[in-house]
Amino acid sequence: MAAERKYDIVVFGATGFTGQYTVDEVARVAAEENLKFAVAGRNMSKLQKVLSESSARIDNNIEETPIIIADTSSYQSLLEMAQQAKVVLNCVGPYRFYGEEVVKACIEGGANHLDISGEPQYLEKMQLLYNGKAKEKGLFIIGATGFDSIPAEMGISYTRKQFNGEVTNIESFFFPRPGPKGGAVNTGTLESAVHGVAHWKELAPLRKSLYPEPMPKYEHRLPKRSIAFFSEEVNKWCVPFMGSDKSVVYRTTRDLLATKRLEKPIEFNPYMCQKNFLQLIGMALFAIVFGILSQFSIGRSLLVKYPGIFTFGVFKKGGPTREQIEGTTFTMTFVAHGYKEVVKDRTDKKPDKTITTKITAPEPGYVTTPICMVQCAVTLLKEKEKLFHTGGVFPAGAVFEDTTLIDRLEKHNVKFSVVE
Repeated sequence: MAAERKYDIVVFGATGFTGQYTVDEVARVAAEENLKFAVAGRNMSKLQKVLSESSARIDNNIEETPIIIADTSSYQSLLEMAQQAKVVLNCVGPYRFYGEEVVKACIEGGANHLDISGEPQYLEKMQLLYNGKAKEKGLFIIGATGFDSIPAEMGISYTRKQFNGEVTNIESFFFPRPGPKGGAVNTGTLESAVHGVAHWKELAPLRKSLYPEPMPKYEHRLPKRSIAFFSEEVNKWCVPFMGSDKSVVYRTTRDLLATKRLEKPIEFNPYMCQKNFLQLIGMALFAIVFGILSQFSIGRSLLVKYPGIFTFGVFKKGGPTREQIEGTTFTMTFVAHGYKEVVKDRTDKKPDKTITTKITAPEPGYVTTPICMVQCAVTLLKEKEKLFHTGGVFPAGAVFEDTTLIDRLEKHNVKFSVVE
């Protein structure tokens, strides 16, 4: 990261739904950390409007913030943007369609690149194609730095450090808590998910190319859960969480094993929870309809064109209202199993220790996501010399394992705790 670069951080896609909230968070943190930032996108008047509206939201005039015109259809504009930045925060999705050109421009232009993708195929393709080039230039390309999948990555890291023994298995339980006005998700996230599900078969050959050798066997496996089950650990009904957490954590585990920062693989299974069985049935119906429609081009078109109808109101154009965002929170509970003592030969001894930890945070998509992304950027800017790796394409857990990222998140309302 050259010292003469104009900006510590450039927010690319600042006019998008998530991008606007990322601008708010960058502006707050830039004042705290004495950082220079700019916003980037393809429309000058819309970018000016974002700065004006952000100024009102955060009660701080940022209307004079520098603006960079950059568009994914113009590689030269992306390159010129990257050449001015130490870190580019890429908020332009779906990343399957728009992400790779930005990654290429950042590597050529000498900028680190963070995104908030929850698209495993894109994330693993970037690692396969660009890890060597990024490493050669000493740059970091880090994906999934939002709600996908910083809470999972840092929650596991925190839990391991609190365990005081050897962890063999971790289950996470995500529980969203909409406020009185309910909740919703913007259709940009829906479009990414639709194409991810439609092209899920791409993942196996990608992963085989990335990891020719099989993962070492788990020392202990937890009993398999049913598709839907009642968890006594969190006292809620649960189903498997369909986000990118499991695939991202898998890549981090691979890296920690390869670099000898982890001796044995840890089994990780994420779940999503609801208060009662009726809510669980509703979520299951949504998943079934979504999964079926995503397999066909006409179904994908219907999902994107009429999201409110076909997702039962979960996704809506224009995203959640400000009141919905402010009223929503979530918890993510981690239940870790393992051994009190670290020994090499246990001869079929079953795990004898369990601890539970919890993350409590604001609305996941548009409050926690910008917090996570911006704190990853700050950690990279402030602690690059301390990182285990010197550059490459990684999941966040492989990069930020031994940094102050958890402490930084704590100071910005993403709270970690051990449950008594």
